[in-house]
Amino acid sequence: MLDFDDAVDRMDAAIVPLNHETLPLESAGGRFLAENLYARLDAPRRDVSIMDGYAAARESISSDRWLQVAGEVRPGTAFEGVLEAGMAVRIFTGAPVPSGADLVVMQEYAERDGVRVRFREGFGPGNHIRPQGSDFRRGDLLLRKGTRLTARAMVSAGASDRETVCVSRQPRIAIIATGDELVPPGCAAQLDGAQPDSVSYGVADQCIAMGAKVVLRSLAPDRIEELTEIGADALAQADCLVVCGGASVGEYDFSRAMFAQAGFAEIFTKVAMKPGKPVWLAMVAGKLVLGLPGNPTSAMVTARLFLRPMLAALQGGPLRGELAFQPLPLAARLPQTSSRETFFRASGGPQGLVPVDNRYSGAQAPLLASDWLIRRPVDGPPCVAGDLVRALPF
Repeated sequence: MLDFDDAVDRMDAAIVPLNHETLPLESAGGRFLAENLYARLDAPRRDVSIMDGYAAARESISSDRWLQVAGEVRPGTAFEGVLEAGMAVRIFTGAPVPSGADLVVMQEYAERDGVRVRFREGFGPGNHIRPQGSDFRRGDLLLRKGTRLTARAMVSAGASDRETVCVSRQPRIAIIATGDELVPPGCAAQLDGAQPDSVSYGVADQCIAMGAKVVLRSLAPDRIEELTEIGADALAQADCLVVCGGASVGEYDFSRAMFAQAGFAEIFTKVAMKPGKPVWLAMVAGKLVLGLPGNPTSAMVTARLFLRPMLAALQGGPLRGELAFQPLPLAARLPQTSSRETFFRASGGPQGLVPVDNRYSGAQAPLLASDWLIRRPVDGPPCVAGDLVRALPF
């Protein structure tokens, strides 16, 4: 068996990013940039006020001196000419500072009398002006190729003054859940021995969360003829496939055999990890096929660790960026690990991470309480509350 990092390296080497398309900025949220994004203008474009008040020259101000109010300036307008000594301009937050002014006095310190104003002591020492280009300059790199357009990144994209952006194409995903026992939710209670499909819903949601489009979700029986037909249909519709279940070596585990006729090229099979040992990856007809275990916990853990990075890389994003484990404290004991790297499920609390008690790979209810994965090495010693562990949002 490969170790986890070797499997990730093999996956990374096999991925070729999808092509790109140009979209209106308003439609590009959640997508990955296919080219660097540079600023088309300075931000701010001129020196601007960060307060409501009065703009003036500092040398003109004294506690007993009245200044002539020469006008006002709001965001989107400008004061014509140069502000002369002995004058002030009413100014509002975000408005450009007139030439000749080097200070904005907050309105709380102003005494206004018709067309004149004076200021009492205590208004300094700051000038309450944001200089031109202090955020960024025209031509500055704002967002790198491969950056995902999250809510925060969309602010920078809009600030760059771009109406459209070049982004990677949205991956089309097919999900096949295998097993004679699986039926759509809502049907199982009436059928003896039936099990409602749950894994494919969780997998689909992870795909959508990564910006992919699920074009097919199918339940498939443990019969090689039907699986082969369903697999061929999925290959025709999707950029990559996810097969849930049938990943072990049992008599009815056909998840790899179903692609034999289409040309199955193994990238890796089995990883020395717990849970999720049966996970596999292959190239079939030029498309990636990821095989996940059928047990719900194993499937969701391996989807987080392999599917999400794979979808990021397909869209030109950093694969390892989805595997950024961080040091966090434990709030309870963790047992010693065995001959496989172990990913414990945990919930986050005020004192640190609390491992989930039920660690059975088929358990579903504990998944709701699991919002972190704790990564522990092979033959790792027990950990106690207060120890730092490597953790990944789940």
